Amino acid sequence: MTALEPPRWSPGTGGGRTHTPQEVRPGAPSRALRVRAAGGWERFMRRFAAEQPDQEDEA
Repeated sequence: MTALEPPRWSPGTGGGRTHTPQEVRPGAPSRALRVRAAGGWERFMRRFAAEQPDQEDEA
């Protein structure tokens, strides 16, 4: 009886998943721009919420 060896893994072989970047559509904003815009929107919403009087006080 022969001992079975575990499968060998060597980096860089074609057995694993490969990363394929998504195709960029013409006119689509870059990831950096979308991240920057999301941060600006969150800042805007926080300021807006801080400037609004509490609705509970008016009732």
